[in-house]
Amino acid sequence: MTTNLQQMPPLLEVRGLTKMFPATIALSEVDFSLRAGDVHVLVGENGAGKSTLIKLITGVHRKDGGTILLEGKEIDPRSPRHAQELGISTVYQEVNLIPTLSVAENIFLGRQPMRWGMINMRAVERQAKQLLQDFNVDIDVTRNLSSYSVAIQQIVAIVRGVSLSVKVLILDEPTSSLDHQEVEMLFSVIRSLQERGIGIILITHFLDQVYAIANRVTVLRNGKKINEHLISELPRVQLITEMLGKELTQDTHSRDDTSTSKNTNRVPFLKVNGFARKGTIEPFDLEIRQGEIVGLAGLLGSGRTEVAHLIFGIKQNDSGEAYVHGKPTTIKSPRQAIRHGFGLCPEDRKVEGIIGDLSVRENIILALQAKMGWFNYLSRQKQNELANDMIKALSIATPNAEKPVKELSGGNQQKVILARWLISNPDFLILDEPTRGIDVGAHAEIIQIIKRLADEGKAMLIISSELAEIVAYSDRVMILRDRKKVRELEGDDVNENTIMHAIAAD
Repeated sequence: MTTNLQQMPPLLEVRGLTKMFPATIALSEVDFSLRAGDVHVLVGENGAGKSTLIKLITGVHRKDGGTILLEGKEIDPRSPRHAQELGISTVYQEVNLIPTLSVAENIFLGRQPMRWGMINMRAVERQAKQLLQDFNVDIDVTRNLSSYSVAIQQIVAIVRGVSLSVKVLILDEPTSSLDHQEVEMLFSVIRSLQERGIGIILITHFLDQVYAIANRVTVLRNGKKINEHLISELPRVQLITEMLGKELTQDTHSRDDTSTSKNTNRVPFLKVNGFARKGTIEPFDLEIRQGEIVGLAGLLGSGRTEVAHLIFGIKQNDSGEAYVHGKPTTIKSPRQAIRHGFGLCPEDRKVEGIIGDLSVRENIILALQAKMGWFNYLSRQKQNELANDMIKALSIATPNAEKPVKELSGGNQQKVILARWLISNPDFLILDEPTRGIDVGAHAEIIQIIKRLADEGKAMLIISSELAEIVAYSDRVMILRDRKKVRELEGDDVNENTIMHAIAAD
């Protein structure tokens, strides 16, 4: 099939596609082509340009440069509806159908068969059932969509698109919440679409799925096209190298080698056995000792943030046990986690971290005030003392503690979140992408703070996409791939070369 696809003219083609937003170029002169019956996967880390490319093709955004051609004719989609009329349909991770309507009603919404001026529900249900059976899906189409699993809802959305005479189907992270059996069900539908000659653009972060379903893969990074490959000719290590922009190196572990050995005889501060959540992360074990930094490595979508959320109680584990200082512990909420001495600096500091309209002082004292309880109010004098101490200790660049935190730079906002947890004196800190989006100077300062906190005895779990960072400060590294723990490294094995091979391993 691959050979035939190579010989076919493109069904969809974009040339020099460019999109600019204020102060940033989201997509820069990107070329891309899709053939009928092809499954072409877009891969890349956050900010690579995948979503922007899709939004230009589907009319969510208007392009600033370049051309889009469908079946050799130039098109300029003005809206998602216009794109759909042209034959381009999108199914998103969050299914954009109406859960309170039946399956049949969702499939034919807005174009129901009519009889004597009224909707012919018998025809709607009969035709919906036949469409689903064409993909070997036999369900009760009269039931509300919400009564079915996410996988079935995805398939219903796909069938709706197909029934609209779709030529190009875009699937944006359709498997992110599915288990293995549900993924196979969805892939079976995708293969049926291939046989019908529908061109499919798939966005996914799961490497195993890329190699299971794709004909081609295009790598994007920082808004630019890096390369396009036939999947049959692409080694996994090369794919990861292109996604991350990193060549394999022989860098060795650079943190003090005594830091691991001096902790190995201690009882772990935190130990989790078999922690898992269906459709989120498969069972994993983890131990972290006081004064130890454990790095969490893996591509975007590998399950890194999900591990942090399970440990901190933001999401509930379905199985497994946790121990703090060797004692069985239940952590079912962030409040319980804080009581056990945990802290979390989230990946998206603007949405999940800072409260932009509050002052630096108010942001800093939040965790301590929550830990003490709102009836044990911190006096204004004590708040000022704590905030000013942290501003000085972390070199937070602000004229005073009353400045709205939203007016600080990204690096200084990150320091404010760190300060919030430090004044609550946690025993264990989870840092999710602590240096993302900050300048070089602040980046170096954050790394030094991390090392200092570990030297002071804090147990730390740090998630980072920057392999050089992971290598620089980690005593051990836990590696995730496709929501599974695949390896744990320590000592001389903590280097970029070994981490990248572990991520890529078949």
